[in-house]
Amino acid sequence: MTKLSVICGKASEDLGKKLARKVKANLVRADVRIFPDGESKITLDGEISKKKSIVIQSTYPPVDTNLIQILSMISKAKETSSEVVTVIPYMGYARQDREFLPGEIVTMKVLAKLFKGAGASEIIAVDIHSLIGLKYFTIKSKNISAIPDLVKFFKKLSLKNPLIVSPDQGGKGRAKEFAKKMGIEYIALEKNRDRKTGKVKIKTKKVDVVGRDLILVDDMISTGGSIINATKFLKKEKCNKIFVACTHALLMNNAEKKIKKSGVTKIVSTNTIPGKTSIVDVSDTIAKAIV
Repeated sequence: MTKLSVICGKASEDLGKKLARKVKANLVRADVRIFPDGESKITLDGEISKKKSIVIQSTYPPVDTNLIQILSMISKAKETSSEVVTVIPYMGYARQDREFLPGEIVTMKVLAKLFKGAGASEIIAVDIHSLIGLKYFTIKSKNISAIPDLVKFFKKLSLKNPLIVSPDQGGKGRAKEFAKKMGIEYIALEKNRDRKTGKVKIKTKKVDVVGRDLILVDDMISTGGSIINATKFLKKEKCNKIFVACTHALLMNNAEKKIKKSGVTKIVSTNTIPGKTSIVDVSDTIAKAIV
């Protein structure tokens, strides 16, 4: 009898395979067919454990499609398994964790109900954008960090007097942790974001980065606006090379090209979202989080 099974959705197929190998589980694949109207028809192929299943799928774009797919897989797994651990390497909607403007819906509150209702026993996220979102879950939930995996990659590079930079004050804690693990210094820039237009401006006046290699650290890159603004500012301050380290590289609207054009040497992200920049594997970190 299968003691443990990993059910991986199409959005996290490669990561799911790696995770199944790490936890020595039976791999159950999802065969997905998308109808012309956008509906998903999912067929699971493989033996589902009666004891414990791990369902893994990131909810990057198309967010709602990937979301309904993972909820459906959880529901199917719960028909057989007594425990369904749900791994969401990239959690969409995590920025909608509170009511910023009157009338805004706190979508994370809705997701918490949906995952519990589908049959999830536990939620594991990787570098969720806001920990506040996890507070809405009434089932066991935890966030794990990909920083050690990213640090491991950057330690192998020959960098010139490196410095960790956070593009804003909100990411200061992340930059501090990254720098501590690298054994180097960090700084955090100040920025202003217009809540209505989304436009970002750097408020910091001057930093001492002359001739240094910089690692711009963020949890996620969507359109790359913050990274581009920070890069332009840092280049004016006469730094050397700029690298970008992030967990989730969404890179919407041709963001990768725009970021490179602004002066970034290399973008390094994890495989929470598959893509050209996702060269750091987090399957081992996820495996350790599953008890």
